Amino acid sequence: MAIAEYQFTTADTLPSGNGEHDMHPKTVELLTTATAELAPLLALSPELASRIQFGWAITIHIIFAALSVGLAPFLVYFTVQEVRTGKRRYARLRKFWTKIFAVGFIMGTVTGIPMGFMFGTNFGAFSTTAGELIGGPLSFEAKMAFFLEAVFLGVLLFGRERVSDRFYALSSVMVALGAWLSAFWILVVNSWMQTPRGHEVVMEDGIPIAQLTDPLAAFFNPRFPWMYVHMQNAAVISVTLLIVGLAAYFVWKNRDSKVWKTALRAGLVVLLLTSAFQAIHGDMYGRHVAETQPHKFAAMEAHYETGQADLHLIALPTELESLTDPRADNLYTISIPHLASFLASGGDPTAEVTGLNDFEYESPPVAWVFWSFRIMVGLGFWFIALGAWGTYRAWRGGLADDDRLLKALMLSSPLGFVALITGWYVAEIGRQPWIIQDVLTTAEGVSPPLSGTEATLTLVAFVIGYILLFGVFLYVFGRIVDEEAQRHEVDSEEDDHPDAPEVTADD
Repeated sequence: MAIAEYQFTTADTLPSGNGEHDMHPKTVELLTTATAELAPLLALSPELASRIQFGWAITIHIIFAALSVGLAPFLVYFTVQEVRTGKRRYARLRKFWTKIFAVGFIMGTVTGIPMGFMFGTNFGAFSTTAGELIGGPLSFEAKMAFFLEAVFLGVLLFGRERVSDRFYALSSVMVALGAWLSAFWILVVNSWMQTPRGHEVVMEDGIPIAQLTDPLAAFFNPRFPWMYVHMQNAAVISVTLLIVGLAAYFVWKNRDSKVWKTALRAGLVVLLLTSAFQAIHGDMYGRHVAETQPHKFAAMEAHYETGQADLHLIALPTELESLTDPRADNLYTISIPHLASFLASGGDPTAEVTGLNDFEYESPPVAWVFWSFRIMVGLGFWFIALGAWGTYRAWRGGLADDDRLLKALMLSSPLGFVALITGWYVAEIGRQPWIIQDVLTTAEGVSPPLSGTEATLTLVAFVIGYILLFGVFLYVFGRIVDEEAQRHEVDSEEDDHPDAPEVTADD
């Protein structure tokens, strides 16, 4: 660097008229050069820093959002079973998972609110263009879903002895409804950004404005049903893996635990059904992506040249460059010839798939999309195998004695969230360079006054802040698990009787 080549001495300053010293012109020149050279290292571009910041925030937030969505049906099941049968095993499960749900709900709120502000601070131009389309659904999410979920969650936490059994069971249903309604409105916004409909773009003072013309067409756009079903089911899979992983841990510690055997058996059946459904639905969803966002589909397969496309079942990098620039000629692949063409067209193995080189706009970050897609799909098949293995063992007997299965379930417990996050990367990174498909690019959506330094500094702050928040969640989560581990080691027959005394850590 130029500044390192200059030795500073007392001659590097010149006396000014007021007795002070000004910097020597050569020093000023060298400092200016050094600043120009350091600037790219100290600050990312406003667009890149804003994209990373929003991506990082949603990576953490989506864990808690999925926890609420995926855990809600289980809360309903455990609560209804407790009310219907009076068995204490369901009361134990309901109490434990309600605590986890409450912590996830709080963390989801804390990590989600700042993302709403990012629409103004980082993506002001996008908010100006799309405000009329996204404002309503986001308001509905807060007023219709968030408060519904929050109010009845209070009943679940503190109202067991204060309300009737029927109302308590109804409260669990209302909490689940609130969680799924919240996801509904969020995905209405995101799916519209993927396949925008029901609007017209007009220019106001040189600024493009998307005006709502058909609310039903905008809200129920072509992408919405695919995204909603796939995302909700992914959340259920993620939470199911968490449940069976923890259940496997408790059963491994206590082979006679009726409480966690119940959770384990139920979770394994749900895992098999939901993961198998996700594979079938994902195949059809991919065909829809190929029709509506062909550049994303091409990035998923690193397909650069237009023509028949193979489907890479396994792709391994042959050199370091292959990780950041995956292409057919620098990867070792095990592929099914023309299967990508078959999937994209809905049955024609000779169908032509447009390559990334033939799109008029820049390609998305292919490596992120390509590898994220493979992680998601690979884990999906592992979940099917895991669910089939566990269901078979539960059916044939000896589930609690299969150490290999229990250890596999424990190790796999966080992998559902990994698959969910990488799937989200495919959806969001794959649509680049568009923030609104074919309407507004991400670069055009960034707030005009935002500087690279400002965006980079806030990015650093968000990375640190969200790491701390996630650390707090893990600490509280660990405390709840430890409390459960300290409970009675043996769930006896008497523990299942409605009139049995409450089992506490002191027992």
